Amino acid sequence: MRTLSVLRASVTALLVLAGAAVVSAAYADSGGISFRVIKAGFVVGGSGGSGTLFFHGRQYPIGIGGLSYGFTFGASETRFRGTVSHIRSPADVSGVYAAGNVGAAIGRGAQAIVLTNQHGAVLTLTGTSVGAIVSADLNGLVITVR
Repeated sequence: MRTLSVLRASVTALLVLAGAAVVSAAYADSGGISFRVIKAGFVVGGSGGSGTLFFHGRQYPIGIGGLSYGFTFGASETRFRGTVSHIRSPADVSGVYAAGNVGAAIGRGAQAIVLTNQHGAVLTLTGTSVGAIVSADLNGLVITVR
C-alpha cells in the first residue's frame, strides 16, 4: 500500500512539473501600441503611417503600409491606440494583418478593430478618424518594427 502511495505522489509531482513546463513554453506577453494611418483611394486604396510599440518599458518605432481593394472613395486619417498581445518579442508584431471594412466617415468618427498576424500577435485597437471616406473593401496592413 505504501509503495502505491509513493508511486501516486511521484506521478502527480511529474505531471505538475510537466504542466509548469508547458505553461512556461506557452507564455506570451503583451504591450501597448499607437499609430497613425492615412488612407486614400478610388477603388484601389493605399495607406501609410507610423507609430510606436511599447514593450517591456522600451519604445520601438513602427512603420505602416497597406493596400485595399473594393469600393473606396476619399481620404482619411485615423489615430489608433490599443494593446498588442500574444507576443514574445517586438519582432512578433511585424507582419501582415488582414481585415474587411465597411464604413463611411465625414468629419470625425470612431473605430474599433481586432487584428491578428501570422505570428499570432493580436492587436486590439480603438481610434478616431478625420476625413471624408466611404469604403467597402478588403484591407491588408503591413506593420514593420524598425
